[in-house]
Amino acid sequence: MSRAWLIAAPLLLAGCATSSLVLMPDDEGHQGSVAVLEANGKPTEAVISEQSRTKLGDATPNSKPLGADGLKKDEAALLTNLPPPAKSFLLYFDQGTVNLVPSSAGVLANLRAEIASRSGPEVEVIGHTDTVGSAEDNDKLSVRRAEQVLEWLVSQGFDRSEMSAVGRGERDLKVATEDNTDNAANRRVEVIVR
Repeated sequence: MSRAWLIAAPLLLAGCATSSLVLMPDDEGHQGSVAVLEANGKPTEAVISEQSRTKLGDATPNSKPLGADGLKKDEAALLTNLPPPAKSFLLYFDQGTVNLVPSSAGVLANLRAEIASRSGPEVEVIGHTDTVGSAEDNDKLSVRRAEQVLEWLVSQGFDRSEMSAVGRGERDLKVATEDNTDNAANRRVEVIVR
């Protein structure tokens, strides 16, 4: 879920408490859009540019810059209480194994530090393979890679209940290749920390 929605949701839920909507950029800095249902159920789409405000209920919503005063006090408070954006880490493996390539060792330290810096982190570990071997074998290998990283995190003192591990096998290739192609970029585990 994008940060933009996290800011907009409380304002939309407040309904009567506010007559305007402020949509801040998402984690990647992209502009957002919001669909508002009028009382008659007819959807109205308002495209709101970054750091702007629009009045709800207008027949044709127009986005206006926030101006010199910026966000209202309660809107600014929402921003300061947001968790940090998700961060992704990639670990790479030797062909057909659960052995990390040497260059991934440094990523482990950064991953550990990121998880430790968060209050109540959620960690998703996703294993991948290249297309060498059968799809069934690659599914099993991707799960083993993900589980190995998860076990390492548990050995570092992190709570297993805050983490999940799945394997995607040769689906979701980072680099599209033909079947039975050895590709180091596809032999990876992605760890997403929220």
